[in-house]
Parts: sequence; structure tokens; C-alpha cells
Amino acid sequence: MKRQRGAALLLVLWVLALLSVLLGGLAGWVQLESRQALWLRQHTQTVLAAEAGIAQVMADRRWVADGRDIPLAFDDAQLHVSLRSERGKLYLINADLQDLTHLALACGATPAQATQLAKALEVRRHQGLAPFRVLEEVRQLPGMTQTLYSQLLPEITLWSDLDRPDPAFASPLMRKALNLPRQNAEGVDPGEVLVVDSRAERPGGYQARLQVTVLLSPSEDSAQPYRVLRWQE
Repeated sequence: MKRQRGAALLLVLWVLALLSVLLGGLAGWVQLESRQALWLRQHTQTVLAAEAGIAQVMADRRWVADGRDIPLAFDDAQLHVSLRSERGKLYLINADLQDLTHLALACGATPAQATQLAKALEVRRHQGLAPFRVLEEVRQLPGMTQTLYSQLLPEITLWSDLDRPDPAFASPLMRKALNLPRQNAEGVDPGEVLVVDSRAERPGGYQARLQVTVLLSPSEDSAQPYRVLRWQE
């Protein structure tokens, strides 16, 4: 009888220990889910604040599209927004191959890489292949590395229709690479395609950044003032 009671007691203790482990694991899982839900909610609110920054600058077309910082606020978020015209970038569809070579070198390419990229683009044109549909296709060109791609991406475009970048909107790197003159962008037409860079920061260290390429509507009174061509978060 005593043996049976002892065995029953051990069984009860074992069950209690197992339940304690299960409850502890459940409590940890609930806490983790709560933290993830809190982060997701805060992150979503921060992204929405960044979107609000885009809406604010697009509602006022008087901003200069040369990349200068525009400090704004939305609710409890501090915003830093900038506009940059695509006219200041190298148009891949018909850019001079020597310009592409110089730009690639300025972005850190070796002479062999820069030459390989220019030749790949030349072959693509002569073979009558379809133009690039998205900028990400440039990553597939021979000689392109991830590091070079990340440096080159902000300097190239599919939407400017210019043989050479407009010096008024070109970045310092572009002006140096192509030996372009320094010009003031104020009062210069930025064209219809702009890149909006919106960074939001909220209390608690929550941050979000959006880079959106937009096509402006011809009329400021249009029901849809712009159309999104490219969206990066």
C-alpha cells in the first residue's frame, strides 16, 4: 500500500513538473507574441508616418528636387523628406557608353568591370533586346556585383529621356564622374518623374524609410496628382 502511495505521489509530482514546464513555455510564447505584435503595430505606424511625409511634399510642388532635406512632422513622428529629379541621373536606354564607364568607375568598379558593363549594355542594344523594364534587371549584367549595384542604383534611371544628366539635379558623384558643371536647381524644371525619399522616426527608436519614384500628373488639379512607378521600403 505504501509503495502504491509512493508511486502515486511520484506520478503527481511528475505531472506537476510537466505542467510547470508547459505553463512556463506558454507564458514565454505569449510574451513573445505580445512583443512581436507591439513591434508590428509601432512599425506600421512609423511606415504610415513616412507615407504621410510623401503625401505632404507631393501636395506642394514648390520644393526643389535636388535632394535637399525637408524637415516635417506628422503626429509624434519626425520626418526627413527629400525630392530628387530623375533628370539628374544617367538614362540607361540611350546613355553614352563612355559616360556609363566613367560612372561605374566613380562607383567603385574596376576598369575591367566598367568595360564589361559598357560592353554588355552595347551588346544588349545592338541585339535589339527589349529595354530594361525595372532597374533591378541591371543587377544581372555581366561584371555587376552587389556592392557596385548598390552604389550605381541611385545614379541611374529608366525615365529621364535625356542623353546626359541635367547638371542642376546631378549628384556630386555624378558631376565629378562626368565632369558636369555645378548649377543651381532652383527655378529649373525637374521634369515629371521624381524620387521621394521619406524617413520617419518615432519615440522608442522606431524608424522607417520609403523611397518612391512617382510620375507627376500634368495638372495640379488632377484627382490623382501622381502615379507610383517604383516603391521601396
